[in-house]
Amino acid sequence: MTEQEYIQARRNEPWREELRKTVKAKDRGERARVHMPELDPGYRSHSLKDEVNLGLSAEQAVYEAGRCLDCANPTCMEGCPVGIHIPSFVKNIERGNFQEAAKVLKETSALPAVCGRVCPQEKQCESKCIYIQKMKKEPVAIGYLERFAADYERESGKVSLPELAPANNIKIAVIGSGPAGLSFAGDMAKKGYDVTVFEALHEIGGVLKYGIPEFRLPNEIVDVEIDVLRKMGVKFINNCIVGKTISYEDLHEDGFKGIFAASGAGLPNFMNIPGENLIGVMSSNEFLTRVNLMDASNPESDTPVQKGKKVAIIGAGNTAMDAVRTAKRLGAERAMVVYRRSEEEMPARIEEVKHAKEEGIEFYTLHNPVRYEGDENGRVQRMRLQKMELGEPDASGRRKPVPVEGATEWFDVDEVIVSVGVSPNPLIPSTFKGLEISKWGTIIVDQETMRSALPDVYAGGDIVRGGATVILAMGDGRKAAAAMDKAIKSE
Repeated sequence: MTEQEYIQARRNEPWREELRKTVKAKDRGERARVHMPELDPGYRSHSLKDEVNLGLSAEQAVYEAGRCLDCANPTCMEGCPVGIHIPSFVKNIERGNFQEAAKVLKETSALPAVCGRVCPQEKQCESKCIYIQKMKKEPVAIGYLERFAADYERESGKVSLPELAPANNIKIAVIGSGPAGLSFAGDMAKKGYDVTVFEALHEIGGVLKYGIPEFRLPNEIVDVEIDVLRKMGVKFINNCIVGKTISYEDLHEDGFKGIFAASGAGLPNFMNIPGENLIGVMSSNEFLTRVNLMDASNPESDTPVQKGKKVAIIGAGNTAMDAVRTAKRLGAERAMVVYRRSEEEMPARIEEVKHAKEEGIEFYTLHNPVRYEGDENGRVQRMRLQKMELGEPDASGRRKPVPVEGATEWFDVDEVIVSVGVSPNPLIPSTFKGLEISKWGTIIVDQETMRSALPDVYAGGDIVRGGATVILAMGDGRKAAAAMDKAIKSE
């Protein structure tokens, strides 16, 4: 059965008509969207481990699922990069069939509990909901429901595995255990391949572990998702740097017939302004990795991180929000976000900005640092901010920020965390001879298949995109798995 045939069969299931008879569409449309309970800001802003969002109760989930109008043409699915059968899992929740809802999610998503927490649904599936498109109302809370179904299954102790094809004994290598690599590995395991994931760090999970704090995505959640992949037969090798520890040629000698490069974009960008080499100025990558993976918040650890009292984060994406909220939890008396555009143009999720404000984070929009100065010991002491205004749109379509002449101001800081973007990890592009590389250092691939100029190498996630969301990386992994499987079978 093709994917489209499967979707159509799901739409035609007889229980749908019974639900329509039970609750009229008008009544569904009048229901208000549920709001997920959250920890009190005063408490959570001092806790690195406690998750801010608390999840829906079963009653809330059933109520929210009941808002779904079960559209004949479910446009919400058009906004999902991994192709989740959204109406099917939502309606299973409405019927109280929570375990079946989780199984539907796992048919296409390797990380449903993760995506339910960090995926920007408001820009993807929920943005396509008929409530927004036609009725100008709040969309069905698809992300909340995805999290609920995945969490319910995990907490029940009855974690299911997706259906697996018979083993074909064809070895496939995956470089990187972030969302792209895990998604690809899961799909290839379902298709019967012998999959091995190589991870450079000491823990499996990539950016899910080192880049996202536990108050937003607990490590326990990631570990359960990874354990499902292990039970599906996926093997993991950590502390192994492909391109250093082993080479492209080594993988061939070991019998791997296909390679998926998902090594990410872990090279931080800086602004190249005076004072960036001062002690106390670091990238958000370093800051979050040390706190999340290296116990750096513990002063007794081997690599303790500085706990600034006056901390500035430069940038306003999700990583910047993670960094500034982490700094607050580490004891910052003043934690501020500095962003050169307006708040409306912040790339961070609305929810993350809301949570940051509730936790006492200050926002200096339309400001840009132009200089840092330090004390006699070379430690950052203050920063000079240039006031900005919005001019004409730039290449991205956003209005370009331009300096307001003569409008600068000094701020006292003892720690600066720079979060102005990342560049691709250069190791695979530089050591896999024959790849085509863009001027930004990304691997060039065919956008339909994710296949590179090296016929047996496919790539996806940030090593191709240069920095994107978890769900877009997962979509790349799924696309590459389908294309590689087709190519291997045709050969």
